[in-house]
Amino acid sequence: MPGIRRTEPPSPADPGHDRPAAASRAPRGRTRRTGRTLRLGAGLGGALLALTACSSGGPAPQSSQLQETTTLRVGTFGSFGYREAGLFAEYMDLHPEIVINEVATQDGKEYWDDLTAKLNGTSSGTVADIQAVEVGYIAEATGPLSDKFLDLKHATGVDASSWLPWKSAQATTADGALIGLGTDTGPMAVCYRKDLFEKAGLPTDRDAVGRLWAGDWSKYLEIGRQYKAHAPAKTRFTDSAGGLFSAVLAGEPEQLSDASGNLAYKDSPGVGKAWDLAVSAARSGLTGGLKQFTAEWNEALYLSSFATIVCPSWMTGVISKYAGERGEGLWDIAPAPVAGNWGGAFLAVPKNSSHPEQAAALAAWLTAPEQQAKVFTKTGNLPSTSAGLGLPAVENATNAYFNNAPTGRIYADAARTIRPAPIGRLDGAVKAVITDTALLDVEKHGTDPRKAWNAAVKTIGETTGG
Repeated sequence: MPGIRRTEPPSPADPGHDRPAAASRAPRGRTRRTGRTLRLGAGLGGALLALTACSSGGPAPQSSQLQETTTLRVGTFGSFGYREAGLFAEYMDLHPEIVINEVATQDGKEYWDDLTAKLNGTSSGTVADIQAVEVGYIAEATGPLSDKFLDLKHATGVDASSWLPWKSAQATTADGALIGLGTDTGPMAVCYRKDLFEKAGLPTDRDAVGRLWAGDWSKYLEIGRQYKAHAPAKTRFTDSAGGLFSAVLAGEPEQLSDASGNLAYKDSPGVGKAWDLAVSAARSGLTGGLKQFTAEWNEALYLSSFATIVCPSWMTGVISKYAGERGEGLWDIAPAPVAGNWGGAFLAVPKNSSHPEQAAALAAWLTAPEQQAKVFTKTGNLPSTSAGLGLPAVENATNAYFNNAPTGRIYADAARTIRPAPIGRLDGAVKAVITDTALLDVEKHGTDPRKAWNAAVKTIGETTGG
């Protein structure tokens, strides 16, 4: 039947079809069948009947019975909240010609390694139409990989001034191209179990808890030692030395790279402070010896195996998913000792996207203030746009799971006081070696900290040249 074109939906065997994204930063929710999907299925069924009629000499189908669709693949890691907040379904309802498939990866570093291989042509796979980029890798995307992404500065619906100034600056290349649209930020707080604090003889009111460690991460460790002295059986004060390292480092003006983007972690005061505190916590038995976002860590959340976790805004969605119903109302949130930004990401459009114009339009819509607010109310990912932070849905937000904590106020206040630090293109890789290998060796195997540090430096040198 000439003249009839039809776009088939992805096969259920396709790894991106109706698959809930899972979490390096946070897990995905359940798969949702939307009205758009059902309509598409009904349309295809009608088309098949029409094709049968045509082959038997019946009348040709009306053009309104068949609609060409464009499938946009969105590559993510962790929880971006778009599916959970119903945004994919909403966009497809607004744009019946668009079908969205999210392809998610569990591990953030695995995701980035796979993406860079595809961008550089060393992998046979193809990139998605939209690819998420974690802040730890954004300098690599704006640097050596900048020619692989579209400049979105003048794309439909994009106003670079909408984002917090430091957020859009992170995704801007040296020649002024905007290669990423900010999704969220990661201002920090501390999530804690009220019931475990009470059993250990510590305050449980969130304001009182915040005062315990205000101004200094060393105070946080001191409270950890008090907790350990009276800790409920089979619990630790916090989940991981790696998580503590990331939190302390996030509040430091000097981190892994210098202002020129060159690695400076060996002599960085911020890295030294974060390393020393994380090692002290591990050797004092305050940490759980867990690698974050693994199955073991997920189970520890469910079993209430630790009393606190450094809690960027996006972490609230992780906790509520894996701690489950048994943790609801027992968790609460207090301000972190020092403000800092841990995490946040961007949406970028590769130049070899199959549908660059449609992909850019979708990325702009997903990162607009109104959509960012919807994600925040569902998953806790804090807006990275100035207008998004000021929306009532954000400013007045409370979280029932966390004992009705005023999450909007706590996180927005922290976001406005963040001092951005330089980001280098190798920061993500370096941090992964320190947190996931060196500190984990100290925690789980009792490796001498100096030996673990030297091994990390060697590995970093071999893998990055830094």
